[in-house]
Formats: sequence, C-alpha cells, structure tokens
Amino acid sequence: MEKAIFAGGCFWCMVQPFDEMPGIHSIISGYTGGHLENPQYEQVKTGETGHYEAVEIEYDPQLFSYERLLDLFWVQIDPTDAGGQFQDRGDQYRTAIFYHTAEQKQLADLSKQKLESSGRFKNPIVTEILPAARFYPAEEEHQDFYKKQRKAYKEDRQQSGRDEFIDENWKN
Repeated sequence: MEKAIFAGGCFWCMVQPFDEMPGIHSIISGYTGGHLENPQYEQVKTGETGHYEAVEIEYDPQLFSYERLLDLFWVQIDPTDAGGQFQDRGDQYRTAIFYHTAEQKQLADLSKQKLESSGRFKNPIVTEILPAARFYPAEEEHQDFYKKQRKAYKEDRQQSGRDEFIDENWKN
C-alpha cells in the first residue's frame, strides 16, 4: 500500500470521487501543511493554522496507479483558484498535491505541466505540489460525511458550485 494526499477545497467533497474505486483501501479527511500540532476543525477553519483541508488516500498501486489518482484529483477542482475552492474561501481550502516520494513528485509535476499546456484554462494553474507533511485525521463527524450526512452533503455540494464547474470545465 502507498499513500497520497490531496487538498481540493472542502474535504467532504474530496472523498466520494475516490471512494469505492478498485485498489483504494481507505480515505481519511484531515489537515496537513500547517504549523499547529493536533489541529481541530474549529482552528483550521479560521485559516490561521496554515493547514489545508485534505484527504489521505491509502491505495494499492498495482490496482490503482498514482497517475490515475492524479487524473481523478484534477477533475474535482478549479486549479486556477488561489483563494479557495468554490464557495469555500480561505487558505485552508487551497488546492495542493502533497508528495511522499520523488516518483510522486515527478508524476505530479508532469500532470500539472500537461494540464498547463493543454490550454483548457486561460488563467494559470496555481495548485501547489508540496512535500508531504504530517497528516492529522479530522474529527470523526467529518469522516465519510457524504455517507453519514447525505442530505447535508448534497445541499452543501449543490450550493458550492463545484458540480457546475466540473460540468462546464471537465466534461469534454
């Protein structure tokens, strides 16, 4: 098993796209990249901890490659938005790929370059590629939120504008 960490705005919206794919062992919502040890949701949402809301994915690279994870990550986000994602604003909602190995960094860099050269977006791709930092799992109520709180998840996702952006920018 290997691990991948992606920040794509609200972590609630970053679990379902990866969940139940062959080779995906687990997906944990949490916090990474900041300066505060053992952060809590109420602290992270202030935007003052330096942490990103992120997901840590444990996967079997023989069944689901890192390249496939990257491809799936990009189509969940607006990679040109440095101020957050959709309705969620602030540093804690920035996008990033956190790499664990030199190979992950190389593959992430290549995928970003491919997206930049595709001409899909007029604005620059601002998603950062950073070394993996300590990952702190979020509180239990944030784990598998889309399953546990279906109605609230659907309402939040609908209000966010994420699905409209995906349909408009990625479905071709």
